[in-house]
Amino acid sequence: MPVTIRPAVPGDSALILRFIRDLAEYEKLLDAVEATRDDVTVALFGENPKAFCDIAEIDGEPVGFALWFYNFSTFVGRHGIYLEDLFVRPEARGAGAGKALLANLARRCLDENLGRLEWAVLDWNAPSIAFYDSLGAAAMDEWIVRRMTGDALRKLAAL
Repeated sequence: MPVTIRPAVPGDSALILRFIRDLAEYEKLLDAVEATRDDVTVALFGENPKAFCDIAEIDGEPVGFALWFYNFSTFVGRHGIYLEDLFVRPEARGAGAGKALLANLARRCLDENLGRLEWAVLDWNAPSIAFYDSLGAAAMDEWIVRRMTGDALRKLAAL
């Protein structure tokens, strides 16, 4: 079963939202999903999209996605890609879809002279960590992700 990767199109918004919700359920974070189909459509296919998505298919059936955006490294002096979400349906795991999605992004990095491909993974997600390690990804153990939302974000913005 060959895996094909294609760019997402506007008609994929409902599929992408389903993948987002499936990933959130796997990560035990489904209650944190606020995104709607309209949000996905505007973010990925609006007038000036800032995020992008690739769909993995096996025999024409969508089995996974990679949602990503460009970032920038001041140390490297070049843009890179930050992979926000990578998900493959459980029944399709092991068929090469995850590897194909990551390889597609790696090729984009090389083709566009980008400096990095990076992402985060939950510390309890041993299967994904092992998969990433098998591809040569390095853990950034010395870095701690920080996030600001809601009231904290509004309070800081008011300064």
